[in-house]
Amino acid sequence: MEKRSIQSEMSSYVGKQLRDHFGKGPSSVFVSIEGAFLTIYVKDFLAPMERVLVGQENDKKVEETRDLLMKELIPDIKASFRAIAGIHLDTLYYDWSLSNRTGVIIGLIEDGEREDGASASYKNQEKVHEEVARMSWKAEKTPLSIQSFLLNERTLLVERTGILVAIEKELINSGYEQPLKLSKRKLEKRLLHIPTLEKVLEKKVEDAFLDWDFNKDRSYLVLILKP
Repeated sequence: MEKRSIQSEMSSYVGKQLRDHFGKGPSSVFVSIEGAFLTIYVKDFLAPMERVLVGQENDKKVEETRDLLMKELIPDIKASFRAIAGIHLDTLYYDWSLSNRTGVIIGLIEDGEREDGASASYKNQEKVHEEVARMSWKAEKTPLSIQSFLLNERTLLVERTGILVAIEKELINSGYEQPLKLSKRKLEKRLLHIPTLEKVLEKKVEDAFLDWDFNKDRSYLVLILKP
C-alpha cells in the first residue's frame, strides 16, 4: 500500500478510535509518515464534559483522564499500523492543546531511517536549536544533544536527550512520573519563546506539543507551522 493511502486509511481509523474512547472524535486527523517518525495531528478535539472542565480551568483533570484513556488506545494504534501498513511502532508520545482543541501523537518507527541530511537542510536550524537549548536550560539544564527534523511544510520535530536533573530522576523513581510530566509540560511551554521561533522559521507557529520518555531521558517537541 502506498504512503498516501496508508495515511488516509489510518486517519479514518484514528478518528474512529478517538471517538469511541472519548465520546467525541476530532473533526480532522492528519497522519504523516516521514523517515523514522510518524505524526498524527488532530483538530477540534474536545468532548462536551472536557469543555466544561476546561471552562472551569480544570485542565489538569482533563489531561489526567486522557492519559488513562491513551494507555488503552496506544496498543490498538500500534497493532493497526502493523496490520494495515506493516509499520512497526516502537514508542508513541502525545500531547494536547486544550485551548486550541488540538493534539498530536508522535510515533517512532522501528528500523525507520533518520533523514539526517534532509533534517539539516531547513533554514536557520541552528537558531532553532539555540532557542530550544535556552528554554531547556531555564527549565532544567542544557540538553546533551538536540536534533531536529522538518518532516513536512507543517511539522517540525525536535528531539532532546540528556535533560533530566537529579531531583527529577528521584521524583520518577518515587512514582511521581505523571505530575512531573504535567508540570514540566506547563513550564516548558511557558518558557518556549514562540515569537523567536516564528522569526527564525519565517512561519507562524500554530501549536507546540511536548512529551517525554523518562526512562531514556529523551523529549520530543513538535511545532505545527502555518504553511
